[in-house]
Amino acid sequence: MNKIRVFMVDDSSDAVRDVKKYFSDSSDIEIAFSASDGEEAVRMIEEHAHDFDVLIMDLIIPKMDGLSVLETIRKKGISVKSIITTSINSAVIISKCMDEGVNYYMLKPYDMASLSSRVKEVYKTKSKELLLDEKSLNGAITDMLHSLGIPSHIKGYSYIRDSISLMYKNPSMIGAITKELYPEVALMYDTTSSRVERAIRHAIEVSWSRGDYDLMESLFGHSVDYDRAKPTNSEFIATLADRLRLDNCF
Repeated sequence: MNKIRVFMVDDSSDAVRDVKKYFSDSSDIEIAFSASDGEEAVRMIEEHAHDFDVLIMDLIIPKMDGLSVLETIRKKGISVKSIITTSINSAVIISKCMDEGVNYYMLKPYDMASLSSRVKEVYKTKSKELLLDEKSLNGAITDMLHSLGIPSHIKGYSYIRDSISLMYKNPSMIGAITKELYPEVALMYDTTSSRVERAIRHAIEVSWSRGDYDLMESLFGHSVDYDRAKPTNSEFIATLADRLRLDNCF
């Protein structure tokens, strides 16, 4: 089996050295190329577009940031499978990465075993969907719930957060809220399904009274009448999970 060839772009020589060292004994992944700034990355990608399989790139690099690199090569008609590594956990940045066709968004610091798994996953994928690592997904959900006015100190907040995460990862749960999702969340918190259901209902009621009206309208305007009725628990969770799946942040 041929090794997966990786092109790494990072201005930290230590980071590049550590990744090269980790994969030096790997039987299936090798660091074929590396660059330390955006302009060098663009030049090398143009020269070696067919000589590597996966691009690993930090967002904040000299001369041209990671997003600009992706935009530049896209305009040149070059398509690459890519993993963005960054310490920035921003819904706006995640959305921009999605627009540029990024396959995986990974927060720093990361462990090498996870990076190896992500490289293999991206190499095999045929999907254009941006995947989030666990930290990025939790951050995107948190941003959304705060914008919707759900206070983090109430129990329903945690239940909704984990329900959205579960449904994001397992879309089939949409038809099994009561039989699968509530019991799984209840197990996480050593409580009952009925208490989970009631706490989520209370959190939605709080959100409906204090959340961002424009965001509410954009999220739920086509499925419920904002003035007359709040969404059901299943509508609320499914809508937010689906929105995350579509654009990973809004």
